[in-house]
Amino acid sequence: MLHFYRLPLLAVLVCALSVNAQTPPASVAEPKSSALSSELFYQLLLGELNARGGEPGAAYSLMLDAARKTNDPRLYQRAVDIALQARSGDSALLAARAWKQALPASPEANRYVLQILIGLNRIGEALEPLKREVATADAKDRLATILGLPRYFARASDKKMAATTVEQALAGYKSMPGVGVAAWTAIGRMRLDANDTSGALNAVRIAQSLDVGSEHPVLLAVLMMNAKVPQAEAIVEKYLEDKPKPEVRMEYARALLDAQRYPQALIQLKFVTSDKPDYADAWLIRGVLELEAGHSVVAERSLQHYVELALAKRDSTARPELSRGLTQAYLSLAQIAEQRKDFPAADAWLQSIDSKDGLLNAQLRRAALLARQGKLEAARELIHSQPELSPADVRLKIVAEVQLLRDSKQYQGAYEVLVQAIADNPDDFDLRYDLAMVAEKLGRLDEMEQLLRSVIAAKPEDAQSYNALGYSLAERGIRLVEAKQLILKALDYAPNDPFISDSLAWVEFRSGNLAEAQRILEAAFKARPDAEIAAHLGEVLWTQGQREPALSIWKQGLQLNAENETLLQTLKRLGVTL
Repeated sequence: MLHFYRLPLLAVLVCALSVNAQTPPASVAEPKSSALSSELFYQLLLGELNARGGEPGAAYSLMLDAARKTNDPRLYQRAVDIALQARSGDSALLAARAWKQALPASPEANRYVLQILIGLNRIGEALEPLKREVATADAKDRLATILGLPRYFARASDKKMAATTVEQALAGYKSMPGVGVAAWTAIGRMRLDANDTSGALNAVRIAQSLDVGSEHPVLLAVLMMNAKVPQAEAIVEKYLEDKPKPEVRMEYARALLDAQRYPQALIQLKFVTSDKPDYADAWLIRGVLELEAGHSVVAERSLQHYVELALAKRDSTARPELSRGLTQAYLSLAQIAEQRKDFPAADAWLQSIDSKDGLLNAQLRRAALLARQGKLEAARELIHSQPELSPADVRLKIVAEVQLLRDSKQYQGAYEVLVQAIADNPDDFDLRYDLAMVAEKLGRLDEMEQLLRSVIAAKPEDAQSYNALGYSLAERGIRLVEAKQLILKALDYAPNDPFISDSLAWVEFRSGNLAEAQRILEAAFKARPDAEIAAHLGEVLWTQGQREPALSIWKQGLQLNAENETLLQTLKRLGVTL
């Protein structure tokens, strides 16, 4: 149910006083009196007093009666509001219909009837007011009105009936110039919400055939990509062949990010920043992706450009997303400086963070800088000294301290912090997962497995727990059939995760299927260049006698992260010096 505006007592009385001073539309009956009578004033006052005194039934009756006497839309709205506040949908509908009957040309009355019918899940009865909603819209607003129809039905429980009703309401607009694309797009969205993906795809294709340059069906196709309708991407790609709006390409990039297709997303972001150099968000995401891919030099340029654009915008508008974006940019720039071991520069970027929400993250990163310089105890003290404004802050501090201890190979300390945190938060299964990873480092493999299985039992769709357990078994070369089953289960929940693919390849490698392991790892490394994947791919190549390709991959891995533990251990174990 939508939230309706509630008129306070004084406003109701003022509107009642002024109602008869207004000239009514020709289609509206004249009020019964030319001025507010003492009787009507008393009725309104009594109605409001009843509403405030917990007698909504009496208040509703008095207000609706006053509305009928005056034909004032504000009093009809107040009657509806009282009924809604009392959670009486039927009474609200009765008042809204009385309003519409008294003022048939009122778009507000029609909209209230429509919204209340949908809220009551009387979808079939919504057809006529839905038709009227579109028909009475100004010609210049009709396209937006049609595109907005699916929002009315966002909370409708009978999605199939809702889709049918909208399609019936838009039957006369499907081929109408100027709005046909919008009609088919709205129909497609309703079908998608009703889980009719083939019908939604067909609607989008028809919409695009009506106007190949329209962004509306393309944006729906992007949404369908997120809903795992692979055929929708071809519609997006067709639109991108011409002169796409940067905003649409940006939405496509976000869909690719959601699908963990980072290299493809980066390509789209480069197009966006080329076509619209002042598109700040594109520079931010581009910089973060370039940093993740190990391209710190270009990432730094992208992030600095974002900071320039964001600061210029912040001078003219105080949008919260700008503060969040700047925080992310400063943290990433600090990370780049940290990778160069330029700790003063990293600290300077962190000190640039001035948003309230970002201050804790900045201090935690400063703690990480201290730890990198061998000042672990000072780093822990800095974390402990930070104020805790919410339970989320408490948890963030725990995770940060554990990460410092793990990075410093202080696994017993990390274990103790997590044990205490879980004792305080026994239902936090993410902390249990972290404890399992630390237990593995301590050689407590039985405990690790027990913890991961408890996480899986509580969160059966947690891909990372399946993956971690499967990889652990594969790494030890035991129970490889079970390991593969666990990792395939993880891929069911996260099919495009290159790190889970890396685990699957490692099972194949341990099982002697070297060619299959190589194929999977090459695809994973292409999707996500990462030092750990490089370590595994290099070893598979090395084992097959492909020494030069192995050395090349390992060198790429070191460029991505010269401190990656898996890669360094692999090179040491194989006696390779680069």
